[in-house]
Amino acid sequence: MTDDDRGVRRRLGAVVLAVLISQVLLYPGVPQLVVALGAPGGINAGMWFLVAEFGAFVSFAVVWGAVSDAIGRRVPLIVIGATGGAASYLALATLPSLGLGFEAALFVRVVGGALTIGAFSLAITLLMDLRGGNGRNMGVAGLAIGLGAAIGSVAGGALADLSAFYPVYAGAAVLATAGLLAVTVGEGPESGADDTRDTGDAHAGRNSRDDVGFREVLARTRETPGLFVPLAFGFVDRLTAGFFALVGVYYFQDPATFGLSATAAGATLALFFVPFALLQAPFGALSDRIGRFYPVVLGSLAYGLVTIGVGVAPTYPLAAGLMALVGVCGALMAPATMALVTDLVDPEARGAAMGLFNVFGSLGFLTGFLVGGTATEAFGYTPAFLAVGGLELAIAVALLPAVRAVAPRNSALGRASTGG
Repeated sequence: MTDDDRGVRRRLGAVVLAVLISQVLLYPGVPQLVVALGAPGGINAGMWFLVAEFGAFVSFAVVWGAVSDAIGRRVPLIVIGATGGAASYLALATLPSLGLGFEAALFVRVVGGALTIGAFSLAITLLMDLRGGNGRNMGVAGLAIGLGAAIGSVAGGALADLSAFYPVYAGAAVLATAGLLAVTVGEGPESGADDTRDTGDAHAGRNSRDDVGFREVLARTRETPGLFVPLAFGFVDRLTAGFFALVGVYYFQDPATFGLSATAAGATLALFFVPFALLQAPFGALSDRIGRFYPVVLGSLAYGLVTIGVGVAPTYPLAAGLMALVGVCGALMAPATMALVTDLVDPEARGAAMGLFNVFGSLGFLTGFLVGGTATEAFGYTPAFLAVGGLELAIAVALLPAVRAVAPRNSALGRASTGG
Protein backbone atom coordinates (compact mmCIF):
# COMPACT_ATOMS: atom_id res chain seq x y z
CA MET A 1 0.00 0.00 0.00
CA THR A 2 1.42 3.40 -1.02
CA ASP A 3 1.35 6.64 0.96
CA ASP A 4 -1.29 7.92 -1.48
CA ASP A 5 -3.45 4.87 -0.75
CA ARG A 6 -3.15 5.51 2.98
CA GLY A 7 -4.11 9.15 2.52
CA VAL A 8 -7.17 8.16 0.48
CA ARG A 9 -8.10 5.58 3.12
CA ARG A 10 -7.91 8.20 5.88
CA ARG A 11 -10.05 10.69 3.94
CA LEU A 12 -12.66 8.07 3.06
CA GLY A 13 -12.75 6.98 6.67
CA ALA A 14 -13.36 10.62 7.61
CA VAL A 15 -16.30 10.80 5.18
CA VAL A 16 -17.88 7.69 6.72
CA LEU A 17 -17.20 9.16 10.17
CA ALA A 18 -18.97 12.41 9.30
CA VAL A 19 -22.01 10.65 7.83
CA LEU A 20 -22.41 8.52 10.96
CA ILE A 21 -22.01 11.51 13.27
CA SER A 22 -24.76 13.34 11.40
CA GLN A 23 -27.08 10.35 11.60
CA VAL A 24 -26.58 9.42 15.25
CA LEU A 25 -26.69 13.03 16.47
CA LEU A 26 -30.48 12.75 16.30
CA TYR A 27 -30.91 9.47 18.18
CA PRO A 28 -30.62 10.50 21.87
CA GLY A 29 -33.11 13.32 21.34
CA VAL A 30 -35.66 11.40 19.26
CA PRO A 31 -38.26 11.32 22.09
CA GLN A 32 -38.18 15.13 22.23
CA LEU A 33 -37.69 15.76 18.51
CA VAL A 34 -40.73 13.83 17.29
CA VAL A 35 -42.94 15.78 19.70
CA ALA A 36 -41.45 19.07 18.43
CA LEU A 37 -42.30 17.92 14.89
CA GLY A 38 -45.95 17.41 15.81
CA ALA A 39 -46.11 13.74 16.80
CA PRO A 40 -47.62 12.40 20.03
CA GLY A 41 -45.19 11.22 22.68
CA GLY A 42 -44.20 7.58 23.01
CA ILE A 43 -42.00 5.02 21.32
CA ASN A 44 -44.36 4.48 18.34
CA ALA A 45 -43.67 7.93 16.82
CA GLY A 46 -39.94 7.52 17.39
CA MET A 47 -40.09 4.17 15.63
CA TRP A 48 -41.68 5.61 12.48
CA PHE A 49 -39.30 8.57 12.48
CA LEU A 50 -36.34 6.15 12.23
CA VAL A 51 -38.14 3.70 9.93
CA ALA A 52 -38.77 6.43 7.33
CA GLU A 53 -35.06 7.08 6.84
CA PHE A 54 -34.03 3.44 6.79
CA GLY A 55 -36.81 2.52 4.39
CA ALA A 56 -35.14 4.88 1.92
CA PHE A 57 -31.77 3.31 2.70
CA VAL A 58 -33.20 -0.05 1.67
CA SER A 59 -34.71 1.30 -1.52
CA PHE A 60 -31.71 3.24 -2.81
CA ALA A 61 -28.47 1.62 -1.55
CA VAL A 62 -28.13 -0.81 -4.46
CA VAL A 63 -29.17 1.86 -6.95
CA TRP A 64 -26.32 4.17 -5.92
CA GLY A 65 -23.82 1.30 -5.98
CA ALA A 66 -24.86 -0.10 -9.34
CA VAL A 67 -24.90 3.34 -10.95
CA SER A 68 -21.38 4.03 -9.67
CA ASP A 69 -20.18 0.67 -11.03
CA ALA A 70 -21.79 1.31 -14.39
CA ILE A 71 -20.46 4.87 -14.88
CA GLY A 72 -17.07 4.18 -13.30
CA ARG A 73 -17.30 7.12 -10.87
CA ARG A 74 -18.03 7.24 -7.15
CA VAL A 75 -16.77 10.57 -5.75
CA PRO A 76 -19.31 12.87 -7.51
CA LEU A 77 -22.14 10.66 -6.27
CA ILE A 78 -20.78 10.80 -2.72
CA VAL A 79 -20.75 14.60 -2.90
CA ILE A 80 -24.33 14.70 -4.20
CA GLY A 81 -25.54 12.34 -1.49
CA ALA A 82 -23.85 14.19 1.38
CA THR A 83 -24.84 17.70 0.36
CA GLY A 84 -28.37 16.60 -0.48
CA GLY A 85 -28.65 14.93 2.92
CA ALA A 86 -27.51 18.17 4.58
CA ALA A 87 -30.25 20.08 2.75
CA SER A 88 -32.85 17.57 3.96
CA TYR A 89 -31.80 18.17 7.59
CA LEU A 90 -32.28 21.90 7.15
CA ALA A 91 -35.66 21.28 5.56
CA LEU A 92 -36.67 19.13 8.54
CA ALA A 93 -35.87 21.96 10.96
CA THR A 94 -38.06 24.43 9.04
CA LEU A 95 -41.23 22.31 9.07
CA PRO A 96 -42.75 23.56 12.36
CA SER A 97 -42.40 27.21 11.27
CA LEU A 98 -44.24 26.33 8.05
CA GLY A 99 -47.10 24.76 9.97
CA LEU A 100 -46.45 21.30 8.51
CA GLY A 101 -47.07 18.24 10.64
CA PHE A 102 -45.34 14.97 11.41
CA GLU A 103 -46.35 13.40 8.08
CA ALA A 104 -44.28 16.02 6.26
CA ALA A 105 -41.37 15.25 8.58
CA LEU A 106 -41.57 11.58 7.64
CA PHE A 107 -41.52 12.50 3.94
CA VAL A 108 -38.42 14.65 4.43
CA ARG A 109 -36.78 11.77 6.28
CA VAL A 110 -37.43 9.50 3.30
CA VAL A 111 -35.85 11.97 0.86
CA GLY A 112 -32.89 12.57 3.16
CA GLY A 113 -32.33 8.86 3.63
CA ALA A 114 -32.35 8.26 -0.13
CA LEU A 115 -29.56 10.82 -0.51
CA THR A 116 -27.47 10.04 2.56
CA ILE A 117 -27.18 6.32 1.84
CA GLY A 118 -25.36 7.17 -1.38
CA ALA A 119 -22.60 9.00 0.48
CA PHE A 120 -22.32 6.28 3.11
CA SER A 121 -22.38 3.21 0.88
CA LEU A 122 -20.11 4.58 -1.85
CA ALA A 123 -17.50 5.83 0.61
CA ILE A 124 -17.27 2.29 1.99
CA THR A 125 -17.13 0.93 -1.56
CA LEU A 126 -14.12 3.14 -2.33
CA LEU A 127 -12.46 1.69 0.76
CA MET A 128 -13.17 -1.76 -0.68
CA ASP A 129 -11.37 -0.70 -3.86
CA LEU A 130 -8.10 0.03 -2.06
CA ARG A 131 -5.14 -2.28 -1.61
CA GLY A 132 -3.81 -3.13 1.84
CA GLY A 133 -6.06 -5.99 3.03
CA ASN A 134 -9.82 -6.31 2.87
CA GLY A 135 -10.13 -6.85 6.61
CA ARG A 136 -7.93 -3.85 7.36
CA ASN A 137 -9.85 -1.60 4.96
CA MET A 138 -13.19 -2.71 6.37
CA GLY A 139 -11.71 -2.22 9.84
CA VAL A 140 -11.17 1.43 8.92
CA ALA A 141 -14.80 1.62 7.80
CA GLY A 142 -15.92 0.00 11.03
CA LEU A 143 -13.73 2.34 13.07
CA ALA A 144 -15.34 5.32 11.35
CA ILE A 145 -18.83 3.90 11.86
CA GLY A 146 -18.30 3.17 15.53
CA LEU A 147 -16.43 6.38 16.33
CA GLY A 148 -19.00 8.44 14.42
CA ALA A 149 -21.79 6.79 16.35
CA ALA A 150 -19.96 7.39 19.65
CA ILE A 151 -19.35 11.07 18.93
CA GLY A 152 -22.86 11.53 17.58
CA SER A 153 -24.53 9.90 20.56
CA VAL A 154 -22.64 11.97 23.15
CA ALA A 155 -22.87 15.27 21.27
CA GLY A 156 -26.47 14.62 20.22
CA GLY A 157 -27.58 13.96 23.78
CA ALA A 158 -25.94 17.15 25.05
CA LEU A 159 -27.43 19.22 22.22
CA ALA A 160 -30.89 17.68 22.65
CA ASP A 161 -30.98 18.76 26.28
CA LEU A 162 -30.53 22.35 25.04
CA SER A 163 -33.01 22.22 22.14
CA ALA A 164 -34.73 19.45 20.21
CA PHE A 165 -33.52 20.97 16.91
CA TYR A 166 -29.87 21.62 17.78
CA PRO A 167 -28.87 18.06 16.75
CA VAL A 168 -30.63 18.58 13.41
CA TYR A 169 -28.68 21.74 12.62
CA ALA A 170 -25.44 20.09 13.72
CA GLY A 171 -26.20 17.08 11.51
CA ALA A 172 -26.68 19.35 8.49
CA ALA A 173 -23.32 21.01 9.12
CA VAL A 174 -21.50 17.69 9.49
CA LEU A 175 -23.06 16.22 6.33
CA ALA A 176 -22.07 19.32 4.35
CA THR A 177 -18.52 18.87 5.66
CA ALA A 178 -18.57 15.25 4.46
CA GLY A 179 -19.45 16.45 0.97
CA LEU A 180 -16.58 18.95 0.96
CA LEU A 181 -14.17 16.31 2.24
CA ALA A 182 -15.22 13.85 -0.47
CA VAL A 183 -14.17 16.36 -3.12
CA THR A 184 -10.55 15.96 -1.91
CA VAL A 185 -10.56 12.22 -2.70
CA GLY A 186 -8.76 11.90 -6.01
CA GLU A 187 -10.58 10.15 -8.81
CA GLY A 188 -9.33 9.81 -12.35
CA PRO A 189 -11.45 10.87 -15.30
CA GLU A 190 -12.17 7.36 -16.41
CA SER A 191 -12.86 5.15 -13.42
CA GLY A 192 -12.22 6.67 -10.05
CA ALA A 193 -10.32 4.34 -7.79
CA ASP A 194 -8.91 2.02 -10.40
CA ASP A 195 -5.35 3.13 -9.73
CA THR A 196 -5.71 2.04 -6.11
CA ARG A 197 -7.90 -0.98 -6.72
CA ASP A 198 -6.93 -4.24 -5.05
CA THR A 199 -7.16 -6.37 -8.17
CA GLY A 200 -3.53 -7.13 -8.97
CA ASP A 201 -4.01 -5.52 -12.40
CA ALA A 202 -5.42 -2.02 -12.45
CA HIS A 203 -5.64 -1.90 -16.23
CA ALA A 204 -7.53 -5.16 -16.42
CA GLY A 205 -9.94 -3.88 -13.77
CA ARG A 206 -10.51 -0.65 -15.70
CA ASN A 207 -11.20 -2.44 -18.96
CA SER A 208 -13.70 -4.78 -17.36
CA ARG A 209 -15.49 -1.83 -15.77
CA ASP A 210 -15.87 -0.14 -19.15
CA ASP A 211 -17.81 -3.15 -20.44
CA VAL A 212 -20.13 -3.60 -17.46
CA GLY A 213 -23.56 -2.01 -17.57
CA PHE A 214 -26.11 -1.45 -14.82
CA ARG A 215 -28.05 -4.69 -15.36
CA GLU A 216 -24.93 -6.84 -15.70
CA VAL A 217 -23.54 -5.40 -12.46
CA LEU A 218 -26.70 -6.43 -10.61
CA ALA A 219 -26.71 -9.85 -12.29
CA ARG A 220 -23.10 -10.56 -11.28
CA THR A 221 -23.88 -9.61 -7.70
CA ARG A 222 -26.94 -11.86 -7.52
CA GLU A 223 -24.97 -14.79 -8.95
CA THR A 224 -22.09 -14.57 -6.44
CA PRO A 225 -21.89 -17.87 -4.52
CA GLY A 226 -22.06 -17.58 -0.77
CA LEU A 227 -22.90 -13.87 -0.70
CA PHE A 228 -26.02 -14.63 1.33
CA VAL A 229 -23.77 -15.46 4.32
CA PRO A 230 -22.45 -11.94 5.05
CA LEU A 231 -25.82 -10.51 3.97
CA ALA A 232 -27.65 -12.60 6.59
CA PHE A 233 -25.19 -11.71 9.35
CA GLY A 234 -25.27 -8.05 8.33
CA PHE A 235 -29.06 -8.11 8.57
CA VAL A 236 -29.17 -9.51 12.09
CA ASP A 237 -26.21 -7.52 13.39
CA ARG A 238 -27.77 -4.25 12.29
CA LEU A 239 -31.17 -5.39 13.54
CA THR A 240 -29.60 -5.42 16.99
CA ALA A 241 -27.99 -2.01 16.40
CA GLY A 242 -31.35 -0.59 15.30
CA PHE A 243 -32.94 -2.04 18.39
CA PHE A 244 -30.42 -0.25 20.61
CA ALA A 245 -30.79 2.99 18.64
CA LEU A 246 -34.54 3.09 19.34
CA VAL A 247 -35.39 0.93 22.32
CA GLY A 248 -32.08 1.57 24.08
CA VAL A 249 -32.70 5.33 24.08
CA TYR A 250 -36.18 4.94 25.56
CA TYR A 251 -35.01 2.16 27.90
CA PHE A 252 -32.30 4.22 29.55
CA GLN A 253 -34.45 7.39 29.72
CA ASP A 254 -37.61 5.72 31.03
CA PRO A 255 -38.29 6.73 34.67
CA ALA A 256 -39.44 3.16 35.32
CA THR A 257 -35.96 1.79 34.48
CA PHE A 258 -32.97 4.14 34.92
CA GLY A 259 -34.48 7.60 34.25
CA LEU A 260 -31.43 9.07 32.49
CA SER A 261 -31.34 12.45 30.74
CA ALA A 262 -30.77 12.64 26.99
CA THR A 263 -27.13 13.51 27.69
CA ALA A 264 -26.64 10.51 29.97
CA ALA A 265 -28.49 8.20 27.56
CA GLY A 266 -26.23 9.36 24.73
CA ALA A 267 -23.16 8.74 26.87
CA THR A 268 -24.47 5.25 27.62
CA LEU A 269 -24.83 4.50 23.92
CA ALA A 270 -21.24 5.71 23.56
CA LEU A 271 -20.14 2.99 25.97
CA PHE A 272 -21.08 0.61 23.18
CA PHE A 273 -19.81 2.67 20.28
CA VAL A 274 -16.33 3.58 21.63
CA PRO A 275 -14.96 0.01 21.94
CA PHE A 276 -16.88 -0.89 18.81
CA ALA A 277 -14.95 1.85 17.00
CA LEU A 278 -11.49 1.49 18.49
CA LEU A 279 -11.27 -2.29 18.06
CA GLN A 280 -12.54 -2.47 14.47
CA ALA A 281 -9.18 -1.97 12.75
CA PRO A 282 -7.19 -4.48 14.87
CA PHE A 283 -9.97 -7.05 14.69
CA GLY A 284 -10.28 -6.48 10.93
CA ALA A 285 -6.55 -7.07 10.50
CA LEU A 286 -6.87 -10.16 12.70
CA SER A 287 -9.50 -11.56 10.35
CA ASP A 288 -7.05 -11.11 7.46
CA ARG A 289 -4.62 -13.36 9.31
CA ILE A 290 -6.87 -16.03 10.85
CA GLY A 291 -9.82 -15.95 8.45
CA ARG A 292 -13.39 -14.79 8.86
CA PHE A 293 -14.95 -17.85 10.51
CA TYR A 294 -14.09 -17.34 14.17
CA PRO A 295 -14.64 -13.56 14.28
CA VAL A 296 -18.05 -13.87 12.60
CA VAL A 297 -19.45 -16.88 14.45
CA LEU A 298 -17.94 -16.40 17.91
CA GLY A 299 -18.51 -12.65 17.78
CA SER A 300 -22.18 -13.14 16.92
CA LEU A 301 -22.75 -15.70 19.68
CA ALA A 302 -21.19 -13.43 22.29
CA TYR A 303 -23.05 -10.41 20.90
CA GLY A 304 -26.42 -12.11 21.34
CA LEU A 305 -25.70 -13.23 24.90
CA VAL A 306 -24.50 -9.84 26.06
CA THR A 307 -27.46 -8.08 24.41
CA ILE A 308 -29.79 -10.19 26.52
CA GLY A 309 -27.68 -9.30 29.55
CA VAL A 310 -28.26 -5.58 29.04
CA GLY A 311 -32.01 -6.10 29.14
CA VAL A 312 -32.01 -8.12 32.36
CA ALA A 313 -29.35 -6.14 34.24
CA PRO A 314 -30.80 -5.05 37.61
CA THR A 315 -28.61 -1.96 38.06
CA TYR A 316 -27.37 0.80 35.78
CA PRO A 317 -23.62 0.19 36.40
CA LEU A 318 -24.04 -3.44 35.33
CA ALA A 319 -26.09 -2.47 32.26
CA ALA A 320 -23.49 0.15 31.34
CA GLY A 321 -20.65 -2.36 31.65
CA LEU A 322 -22.51 -4.83 29.47
CA MET A 323 -23.05 -2.09 26.87
CA ALA A 324 -19.27 -1.75 26.60
CA LEU A 325 -18.94 -5.52 26.21
CA VAL A 326 -21.56 -5.48 23.44
CA GLY A 327 -19.28 -3.02 21.63
CA VAL A 328 -16.30 -5.36 21.94
CA CYS A 329 -18.28 -8.28 20.51
CA GLY A 330 -19.61 -6.13 17.68
CA ALA A 331 -16.10 -4.97 16.80
CA LEU A 332 -14.97 -8.57 16.50
CA MET A 333 -17.59 -9.60 13.96
CA ALA A 334 -18.39 -6.43 11.98
CA PRO A 335 -15.21 -5.92 9.86
CA ALA A 336 -14.93 -9.64 9.15
CA THR A 337 -18.53 -9.69 7.92
CA MET A 338 -17.97 -6.71 5.60
CA ALA A 339 -14.68 -8.21 4.40
CA LEU A 340 -16.53 -11.36 3.33
CA VAL A 341 -18.39 -9.21 0.80
CA THR A 342 -15.10 -7.89 -0.59
CA ASP A 343 -13.61 -11.39 -0.69
CA LEU A 344 -16.49 -12.89 -2.64
CA VAL A 345 -17.32 -10.27 -5.26
CA ASP A 346 -15.48 -9.31 -8.44
CA PRO A 347 -14.01 -5.78 -8.28
CA GLU A 348 -16.26 -4.41 -11.02
CA ALA A 349 -19.39 -5.37 -9.04
CA ARG A 350 -18.25 -4.24 -5.59
CA GLY A 351 -20.37 -1.10 -5.57
CA ALA A 352 -23.55 -3.07 -6.16
CA ALA A 353 -22.47 -5.75 -3.67
CA MET A 354 -21.80 -3.24 -0.90
CA GLY A 355 -25.07 -1.55 -1.80
CA LEU A 356 -26.82 -4.91 -1.42
CA PHE A 357 -25.06 -5.46 1.91
CA ASN A 358 -26.29 -2.07 3.06
CA VAL A 359 -29.79 -2.93 1.85
CA PHE A 360 -29.79 -6.00 4.09
CA GLY A 361 -28.24 -3.97 6.88
CA SER A 362 -30.87 -1.27 6.51
CA LEU A 363 -33.58 -3.93 6.45
CA GLY A 364 -32.04 -5.15 9.68
CA PHE A 365 -32.24 -1.67 11.17
CA LEU A 366 -35.86 -1.41 10.02
CA THR A 367 -36.67 -4.76 11.58
CA GLY A 368 -34.89 -3.75 14.77
CA PHE A 369 -36.96 -0.59 14.97
CA LEU A 370 -40.23 -2.37 14.19
CA VAL A 371 -39.66 -5.48 16.30
CA GLY A 372 -38.15 -3.49 19.15
CA GLY A 373 -40.84 -0.82 19.18
CA THR A 374 -43.71 -3.25 18.77
CA ALA A 375 -42.39 -5.79 21.30
CA THR A 376 -41.67 -3.08 23.85
CA GLU A 377 -45.14 -1.58 23.46
CA ALA A 378 -46.77 -5.00 23.79
CA PHE A 379 -44.61 -6.86 26.32
CA GLY A 380 -42.09 -4.46 27.89
CA TYR A 381 -38.35 -4.04 27.70
CA THR A 382 -37.09 -7.39 29.01
CA PRO A 383 -38.98 -9.62 26.53
CA ALA A 384 -37.86 -7.30 23.71
CA PHE A 385 -34.18 -7.69 24.69
CA LEU A 386 -34.64 -11.47 24.96
CA ALA A 387 -36.18 -11.66 21.49
CA VAL A 388 -33.48 -9.62 19.76
CA GLY A 389 -30.55 -11.26 21.54
CA GLY A 390 -32.05 -14.68 20.88
CA LEU A 391 -32.33 -13.93 17.18
CA GLU A 392 -28.59 -13.08 17.04
CA LEU A 393 -27.81 -16.42 18.70
CA ALA A 394 -30.11 -18.29 16.33
CA ILE A 395 -28.53 -16.90 13.16
CA ALA A 396 -25.02 -17.70 14.39
CA VAL A 397 -25.95 -21.32 15.09
CA ALA A 398 -28.05 -21.82 11.96
CA LEU A 399 -25.44 -20.41 9.56
CA LEU A 400 -22.35 -21.91 11.19
CA PRO A 401 -21.96 -24.59 8.45
CA ALA A 402 -22.39 -21.97 5.71
CA VAL A 403 -19.72 -19.71 7.23
CA ARG A 404 -17.39 -22.68 7.53
CA ALA A 405 -17.93 -23.47 3.85
CA VAL A 406 -16.97 -20.04 2.52
CA ALA A 407 -14.54 -18.75 5.16
CA PRO A 408 -11.41 -20.84 4.31
CA ARG A 409 -11.34 -19.60 0.72
CA ASN A 410 -12.19 -16.06 1.77
CA SER A 411 -9.51 -15.89 4.46
CA ALA A 412 -6.92 -16.93 1.87
CA LEU A 413 -8.11 -14.09 -0.34
CA GLY A 414 -7.90 -11.70 2.58
CA ARG A 415 -4.30 -12.70 3.29
CA ALA A 416 -3.37 -12.47 -0.36
CA SER A 417 -4.69 -8.92 -0.57
CA THR A 418 -2.44 -7.58 2.18
CA GLY A 419 0.44 -7.01 -0.18
CA GLY A 420 1.46 -3.57 -1.40
